[in-house]
Amino acid sequence: MSQETNNPPTDLERKLGLFDSTMVMVGIVIGSGIFLTTGIMAKSIPSAGLILLAWFVGGLLTLAGALTYAELGAAMPEAGGQYVYLREAYGHMAGFLFGWILFMVYMTGGIAGLALAFAEYFGYFFPVLSIDNIIFSRVINLFGHPIHYNLSAGQLIGVLVIILLSIINFIGVGFGKFIQNIFTILKIGTIVAIITLGFAIGKGTSINLSLNPEGFSLSQLVIGFGLALIAVSWAFDGWNNVNFVAGEIKNPKRNLPLALILGTLGITALYILINYIYLYALPISEMSGVVRIAEKATGALFGASTGAVISAAVIISTFGAINGSILAGPRVYYAMAKDKLFFQRVSRIHPRFHTPGFSILIQAIWASLLTLVGTFEQIFTFAMFVAIIFWIAAAASVFTLRKKLPDLPRPYKTWGYPVVPIIFIITSVGILLNTLFVKPVEALAGISLTALGIPVYFYWKRKQIRSK
Repeated sequence: MSQETNNPPTDLERKLGLFDSTMVMVGIVIGSGIFLTTGIMAKSIPSAGLILLAWFVGGLLTLAGALTYAELGAAMPEAGGQYVYLREAYGHMAGFLFGWILFMVYMTGGIAGLALAFAEYFGYFFPVLSIDNIIFSRVINLFGHPIHYNLSAGQLIGVLVIILLSIINFIGVGFGKFIQNIFTILKIGTIVAIITLGFAIGKGTSINLSLNPEGFSLSQLVIGFGLALIAVSWAFDGWNNVNFVAGEIKNPKRNLPLALILGTLGITALYILINYIYLYALPISEMSGVVRIAEKATGALFGASTGAVISAAVIISTFGAINGSILAGPRVYYAMAKDKLFFQRVSRIHPRFHTPGFSILIQAIWASLLTLVGTFEQIFTFAMFVAIIFWIAAAASVFTLRKKLPDLPRPYKTWGYPVVPIIFIITSVGILLNTLFVKPVEALAGISLTALGIPVYFYWKRKQIRSK
């Protein structure tokens, strides 16, 4: 094993308890997706029964992944999480390529996307600061091709949020976890309130739970269900990010597995219940293609405009998700730098605040640039395809590491091994193949983007050799 695994870094402080770790996990996962996704799913599978089944399957898939990652995290409770598991199982290149995608588009693009979602709903209350308020516009000629660039006030608001939360996390994980706990509790409370009021006073209709009310062919149902699972995967995305901060979790051998399991179960329950409320509020025909499904459903339930309430809920939810991502991501770049595969300043811990300060800084800069460019959505779609590949590789590392490192202490072993990891791997492969079939350009672009990291890896390796 590498030196970092034998001697976990001691300069990061373990300040995250079980509750904090669970709030990090839940806070990152629940962003804007649950308020926006179901209407898009209804376009692919116009069946209430299949929509609820897709969320249930997504929860089971995430739980299978969480149970698998729990063994890895408890055995190697270090900063970097998945980077460490891939490095130990397959070598430094595998770990680096994961970190490469994470920094270039996956984590930073996710932060940018959440920041713009925050700005869009923030603009409901302050239209002058909305995404629609263009403050600068210019046509840029790039290699003879005109590119129209617009800068909105909302993009600047998104950048300000990223900077603010980065400063908060820079000055201490204790401060960052306080913000995370508060906003995660608020977002859970908001979702519970919608569910409770929907059942108590909502004016809904009976739900037709038949799986194929439109008489689709089997192939149409399979393809549509696969597309719906991709959307569900987006809504559950980030469940594994709590492993990135394992180096700062108290008693990680116990608390990390519990945080993964409790967080997954709680999120799944909330997702299924609020989707039941959406289906109770609106017939499938009125949901299909609706992006702001939460707003339309609550308006139908309570007989009044709920735009302000849902906008406030999304602002709270995205703010917490941005904070959680800003907290988690820099720990991976920090671990890469400790292995001399990134700028060495990234491996330094602030002497006063005990945080990877420079790592937080460069993430904030790159995420802010993506926010200003505003074209990260397609790149992030590329990255999602590759991210699932790395999920599969990390899950498979459970088998690899049991053979490669049989004496590694494993205070928690995957429940249902080997069936549970195999289910996670097979299901994830199915989602990948469906994505490759339906969106081949995005999938191949994601693979190409990952391949670009290979020469970068060899650059860092050469630099490492020269320094020795």
